[in-house]
Amino acid sequence: MTLWQGILLGLVQGLTEFLPVSSDGHLAVIGHVAGVHTPGVFVEVALHVATLGSILVVYGRRFWRLVVGVLRRQPDALRYAGLLIIGMIPAGLVGIFLEHLIERAFQSLWAAGVGFLVTAACLWSTRHRGPEGASQPSPRGALIIGLAQAFAPLPGVSRSATTISSGLWVGLGAVAAADFSFLMAIPLIAGAGLVEARHASADIAQVGAVPLLVGCIVAFLSGVFAIRFLVAMLRRGRFYQFAPYCLAIGLFTLAYALWHG
Repeated sequence: MTLWQGILLGLVQGLTEFLPVSSDGHLAVIGHVAGVHTPGVFVEVALHVATLGSILVVYGRRFWRLVVGVLRRQPDALRYAGLLIIGMIPAGLVGIFLEHLIERAFQSLWAAGVGFLVTAACLWSTRHRGPEGASQPSPRGALIIGLAQAFAPLPGVSRSATTISSGLWVGLGAVAAADFSFLMAIPLIAGAGLVEARHASADIAQVGAVPLLVGCIVAFLSGVFAIRFLVAMLRRGRFYQFAPYCLAIGLFTLAYALWHG
């Protein structure tokens, strides 16, 4: 991996990880179109971990307040943490039992193209949902959000789109849905990073330490911008306006896959 490829992947990851347009889908498309081929999923996970730092910049204070509240056995904190755990269980099971299937999906532009169309449909379905709503989901609502998130490891299916859209469907306010989505992402991304760390030495040697480091820095900085921009869009009730872009990139991806066989 060259330096410019690292910068490109980092920028794509940072912007698309939090904007509801699928970072994995964009990385898969960039990999095919720009010829950036990475060994396994380690580089993608490394870039995800870099964007974990972006979440901690924006949500770190709230996350640690929640942790402290749980340690002190505060009822509100315990309930919210329980809801986050309910939401994380489906994605955790998918990551454990379907890892190889997800890796194979990354090799298919058809999977990414269909995933983008699914993301577009999720986003468009929220166009009549106002920014106001509940501050936290019910246990049933948390499970629905978790089930929606379980599809997010597939390329083209945006985690933020599925979780925030499903949060709006179950009656959360727009900002509350984003809060729940990003707080739920912290342990999931950290866990994925720990799982893939066992491949670090071999994969870093193949892709190059400097391009990977630069890509992670770019992903972190652009991720902070993307989170703040997304929350601003949610406050204005414009979450669904990302749908046309996902539709366009999905159709482009399918056309490219068809053209190149």
